[in-house]
Amino acid sequence: MAKTKAKPRAASRAQARPAARRKTAARPSTRAKSKARPRAKQTFTVSHPSETDFAGELRRYAKYRDLGISAATDGLVQAHVIQFVPPCLPEEVSKLHYHDVEFQMVYVLKGWIKTELQGQGGITMRAGSCWIQPPRIKHKVLDYSDDCQVLEIVLPADFKTVELE
Repeated sequence: MAKTKAKPRAASRAQARPAARRKTAARPSTRAKSKARPRAKQTFTVSHPSETDFAGELRRYAKYRDLGISAATDGLVQAHVIQFVPPCLPEEVSKLHYHDVEFQMVYVLKGWIKTELQGQGGITMRAGSCWIQPPRIKHKVLDYSDDCQVLEIVLPADFKTVELE
């Protein structure tokens, strides 16, 4: 009787295996449909915080701390901390623009920032808020706190900002 019970179990396991194999076999065809991205050379890097690392670059009202990610990814990704310079002057910062990027993520580290994004209206982001700015979305900074700092990650590292005003 024990032999009879063992046979159905073995048979049910054998039947289950082909189903699992069929599922696994379907995965490569799904992956084949996605865009193949060339792998960038990547090297180890570390960036420890220091106030002296912040440099004025693109705009008077913001200082940037490069985290070394662009060099470490051979230009695939840019990551920097942006420290906004007080006081916020809306006539200076509130210029409509977009970035010619593939990916852009912003995370508020300290303070708050109010932005206006195309189709979204004005949104106040606070410490801990995170958002994705889709490629070429029109937006502008409306206001920010005196202690505002954000982490920005952008792909590719070298991108163009297009001012619309």
